[in-house]
Formats: sequence, structure tokens, C-alpha cells
Amino acid sequence: MIETKYDFEQAILPTGTPLQTNLLLRFRADLPESPRRDLNLSLVIDRSGSMAGAPLHHALKAAESVVDQLEATDTLSVVVYDDVVDVPVAPQAVSDKSALKSAIRRVQAGGLTNLSGGWLKGCEFVKAHLDPQKVNRVLLLTDGHANMGIQDPRVLTTTSGQKAEEGIATTTLGFAQGFNEDMLIGMARASKGNFYFIQSIDEASEVFSIELDSLRAVVGQNLSVTIELAPGVELLDTLSLAEVTQTAQGSTVIGLGDLYEREDKLLGLSLSLPSASVGDLPIMRVHYSADVIQDGAIQSVAGTSEIVAKIGTIEESASAASSHILLELSQLTIAKTKETALNLAEQGKHQEAEFALRSLIQNLRSKGLDETFEIAEEIEQLDYFANRIAQGALGNAGRKELRDQSFQSLTRNRSDLAGRGVTAGEEIAAMATVQEVGSGIELICVREGGKLRVKVVSDGYDSTKNVQFPRAIRAEGARYVVEGIELSADQSFYRVQGQIQRFVKPGEVDVFASFGRSRSRTASTASKAPATAAALPTTDTVGDGILVQCVKDGSKLRARVVADGYEPDWNMRFPRSIREEGMLYVVEAVKTAPDGKSYIACGEIKRFVQAAIAS
Repeated sequence: MIETKYDFEQAILPTGTPLQTNLLLRFRADLPESPRRDLNLSLVIDRSGSMAGAPLHHALKAAESVVDQLEATDTLSVVVYDDVVDVPVAPQAVSDKSALKSAIRRVQAGGLTNLSGGWLKGCEFVKAHLDPQKVNRVLLLTDGHANMGIQDPRVLTTTSGQKAEEGIATTTLGFAQGFNEDMLIGMARASKGNFYFIQSIDEASEVFSIELDSLRAVVGQNLSVTIELAPGVELLDTLSLAEVTQTAQGSTVIGLGDLYEREDKLLGLSLSLPSASVGDLPIMRVHYSADVIQDGAIQSVAGTSEIVAKIGTIEESASAASSHILLELSQLTIAKTKETALNLAEQGKHQEAEFALRSLIQNLRSKGLDETFEIAEEIEQLDYFANRIAQGALGNAGRKELRDQSFQSLTRNRSDLAGRGVTAGEEIAAMATVQEVGSGIELICVREGGKLRVKVVSDGYDSTKNVQFPRAIRAEGARYVVEGIELSADQSFYRVQGQIQRFVKPGEVDVFASFGRSRSRTASTASKAPATAAALPTTDTVGDGILVQCVKDGSKLRARVVADGYEPDWNMRFPRSIREEGMLYVVEAVKTAPDGKSYIACGEIKRFVQAAIAS
């Protein structure tokens, strides 16, 4: 029922001295075409103040797209949360899609972020309709840090593991730049779910669709691999984000989670082998088990595979072709190195982190892997992150991209999830600009599936081919003029040659001239307001402003900041004449009061009016 294959990075390993090598194990559920599994799904969506405007709009449109893709045999609930938890859609069969989408459209932004309250309510709904024959999953979307309810990431991660034991997995989706990626990844890993970084608000529906495709493709769950090493063989590292434990007998147990239809589950292992004579060298015995669909029901299956390495002379090893799985092993190694480098950087070991990334770049190039577009792109990513770490300028967005890239490559085997990232470096603003193409070649940067790609605009070239291009100066919509481009050895992509300049047509506004620079808020005087809230100017976007909500505190109406990065319990000096319970406002700036424990609203105040979602 489960097909297993394995390959070493070298087809024939050399005899003689002990050596280190990498092994790739792949597992696939070898099943006849089976009917799609029904879903028991709860969408849990952050509607706190920081989601107000376009972010919430796109999140709700994504939720509607989920409804459109479900069937009447699926069970759906929708939970929304700010400082309180509401249930627009109680658990029900997806039979009246119009009514479900109408309920979702009525959701509006609110106050603070009670992430735990919303998530636990979603878990409660999934548990109430738990069915082992279905895929039971909570999809938790947030754009900020939990600032109400259970806020300790360790508690939430531990609780996620407990929910997994009850049969409830959680997929977490981090929206924009304000969320705690360590917590969301921790919850996803503990609960055997997935994690996604949604960098741009308009890709929310696309990411939800990827997750739904994954859930429909689940054909096995709880894949567990137990490794018994042969004498003299040592396990140096596991190229995976899987849970690794040791048995009392000394075996290594690795939990790999879900198996997907037509997708291999990969496990890379870094090994130290003893010196051996020419012939076959036993390496390990692999025991595996999983719960798979068989005869229309979930059944447990298990099996064992013997892993043997071929040992030859040094000449035979050198002349043997490299393993065909070198690319996949390299992608796992890249992902593991990214995780290692980030951890080193956060310990203040920036030189060690940079060295780890640059050493890997050199190793990949020495193997000729930079002639493969996927690895050439990864090399650009590694170089970009190495530079940012060396400068102490990785930043929030860079950190999230590193975590996401590492997570996706070490948990899934999907090219559309690997290497995602659309953050533009500030270097683009410092580039020299030209107003005409002249004898150069015009290129453009576009976003494709959560990745920044560069294409040729000039005639005479294949505009469908990707262009290998420095990651640090990519930004969606930017145009460039380069001296030349050349085809890769396999003619599958182009490489840039010579000088690169940014192309700005005469009379065109240079939108990248101040790219990456934060807008300074100059408002410093306390806000003034008209006699009533009704007289305030209105806006349906937060933009560079700060969202404030009026809440009832005993017998008083208080103004509280509901944007991320502010203390949610501090009072605010705010005009009394416009305070109305539950109302949202956008203020130009907020500064800390002289007492150091309250805020002052500064500059213009507008009433925030939430635009209705079109049907």
C-alpha cells in the first residue's frame, strides 16, 4: 500500500575511509483511484482592527472562494474573532452556498486579537462533527500577535499537539507582516497541519485554494518512520521538520504527517558510514506505518524496507553518474541551512550564519547545480539573505520569508510552495536609472504564484522564459535595461550579462525612488474634533494611519489602539465629543503620553467606514 524508494547522492560510494553522505527516502501511497474525502472544516478568521479595510476584504473573499469549492457532503463552520468570538456560520453541510457567503460578507472589523478564543471555538466545532473518514481541519488566519486570551506561544503549541491527538489538525495562515511566525509554525507542526505566509493581500484566495487542493489530496495520515541503523552507521542530521524521537532500544522515530495523492513524501538523512569493502553495505532497516484509504475506509498499514549502499573502488565511484535525486537532496539541504542560518543570526552569530549560507552557495556551484533554474534561483535567495544577515538588516519580512521557505521545502514536495517571496530590497531605490532602452534589453519583474520572476520584454527573445536576476533588486512592476542576456546550458532560462539599470520612461513617476523608506509621521499635536462623530470625515482604508476603537469600560467610553505594536489596555487622550461605543477611527499618529502608560491621539481623525463586500 505504501511504495518506498531510496537513493544515495552518489550512485556508487567509494571504498576505504569512512565518509559522510546523504540519503533520500521517498514514500508514496500506492492506491487505486479513490473518491475524494469529505472535509470537516472550520475557517477561523482574524477580524481585529489591524485587518480593517483591504486585508479583511480579501480574507473574506478567500473564505467565499472556499465555500465555492466545497461540496454538499462537506461540513463547514466559520468563526471570526477580535476581542470577542463570533460565529457567522455554525457547523453545517455546504448545501446553501449563497446563504453561507452572505453570512461571511456581513463580517466587519473590530478590536483586539483573541486568537486563542477563535481557534479553540473552531476546534470545538470540528470535534463536534469529528469523523475519521473525513479530513478534520481548522484553518486559522491571523495578521497579528495575540493580545487577549491565551497569549503564550508555548501553551498554544502544546494545546495544538493535544488537539492533534484528538484527531484535529490545524493549518495556520500568517497574513502580511504583523503575525508571530514562530508561533504559527509551531502550532502547525504540533498539530500535523500546514503553514502559509500570505505576503500580499490579493493572494489570500490562491493560498486557500492550495490548502484545499492539499486537503482533497490527502490519501494517508500519520505516516511514521522508524530507523534501525546498521553497526557503524551514524545519523548526523534529519533533513526534515518532522518530529524526531528516540526509542528505548535506540531506534529513531520520525513522524512525517500526511501523505498526498501523486506526491512523494521526502525524507533526507545525513549519514556517517564506516569504511567498507567493495560490494553491498547494509545501512539501515526502515519500518513505516500510516493510516490510508483502503476499500472506502481508513485502515492502518505497515511495512519494512532494507537500505543498502553500493560500494565500489575510488575509480568506479568517480566515474559513476551522480544520483538523479541530487536536485531534491540539494533543495532539502538548502532549506535546512536556511533554518540553521536564521537560528544563528538570532543568537547574534551573524558571521557564522553568513558563512553557512555562502559555503552552501559554493558547494552548489561546484556541483554544477547552478545550471538548473530552481537551484540558480535558490542561490540568489541564499546570496540575498547572506547579505542581509551580514548587514544586520534581515528585517521582519526577510525573517518570515526564510521561515516560510524552509518550512515548505522540508514538509512538502510542491514546486509552487518552494522559494516563495515577494519582498523587495531597498537596494532598488539606489539603482541608476535610464530613460531609454537603446541597445540594451528590457526586462520586467512580475509576481507569479507568490514569487518574483523576471521576464524579457524586448523583441527577439522568449518572453515565457525566466531570467536569472539578482534577488536584491527585484520588485513587482519594476523595469530594467541590461547589456545582454544568455541562455543557460540547457536553454531553459536566461542569465543577465553586464550592467543592470532601472528603466523609467520620460515623464513617468518613479515609484521606486524612495522604496523601502518608512513614511515619517509628523503629527505631534493632540487631535481636535467636531461636535459629533457624524461630522468627522470618513475613510474606508487605514493606510499609514492607526486604527482606534471606542469601547465601554464600566460606565465610561474609552478610546483604545487596536493596531498591532501598541499596548491594548492603555487609555488614550481622545476627543470626548466623538466617542461612540464600538466605533472605529483612523488617527494620523499616536504618541506616548508623558506618564509613560497612556497614549495621545495626534493629527487628523477620520471615522472608519467599512466597505461592503460585493456579492
